Amino acid sequence: MRTALLQSSGTLGSADANLKALDEAAARAADAGADLLVAPELYLTGYAIGDDIPRLAEAADGASAAAIAETAVRHGVAIAYGYPERDGERVFNSVQLIGPDGARLANYRKTHLFGCFERDHFTPGEQAVVQAELGGMRVGLMICYDVEFPENVRAHALAGTDLLLVPTAQMHPFQFVAESVVPVRAFENQMYVAYVNRVGREGEFEFVGLSTLAGPDGVARTRAGRGEQLVFADADPAFLAASRQANPYLSDRRPGLYASLA
Repeated sequence: MRTALLQSSGTLGSADANLKALDEAAARAADAGADLLVAPELYLTGYAIGDDIPRLAEAADGASAAAIAETAVRHGVAIAYGYPERDGERVFNSVQLIGPDGARLANYRKTHLFGCFERDHFTPGEQAVVQAELGGMRVGLMICYDVEFPENVRAHALAGTDLLLVPTAQMHPFQFVAESVVPVRAFENQMYVAYVNRVGREGEFEFVGLSTLAGPDGVARTRAGRGEQLVFADADPAFLAASRQANPYLSDRRPGLYASLA
């Protein structure tokens, strides 16, 4: 599955501008033969929107979701994007995956909220593993801080996730997560991990870029720099199957020894 990683912070507070930019990125991704385009955490609105979060939040089936579905159909690519999701009085930090036919395939709510900013404005999700079938692969969804919890990613591995999409808003000085943690997560769980970051400064936050797609061998298939970029890499089911056959991590587990983790 050829995957496009959109490393961008878009336009703070303007869903319309970010939808337009996403459409342009989808066109470029399609021209490059991509099957899937992944945008960062809270791409639809920007991250540092503070008290505007309730005003800018939308339902999972809202107007922006409909617009992105049209973009997906127009360009023939699946799209995963971060956004603030309104559900009644609650707002979640969410990522939604829309298929190339415009169908809403999966919606995940961030389970591990980072810092006072997120805990003050969002409700944590309660479903750790959210997946969808896409292009013959089982695709899982997660957001930023979630991937830093090994139990979280292992739950995806045990559920059969092949490609884990992780829209993120990774800040300075935590760039070691993109550089080191993500490739290790991919290796120890025998999956592909697409980690797609924001860039530049928003208010008090400085995002470090370094978006990557890491393979089950722990090798980065692509690595963005510190600026706005659209980078590409392939998630190969045949290579994944061979890697899982050769690497015994999951089959050598002894779950009875780990009861204290729960």
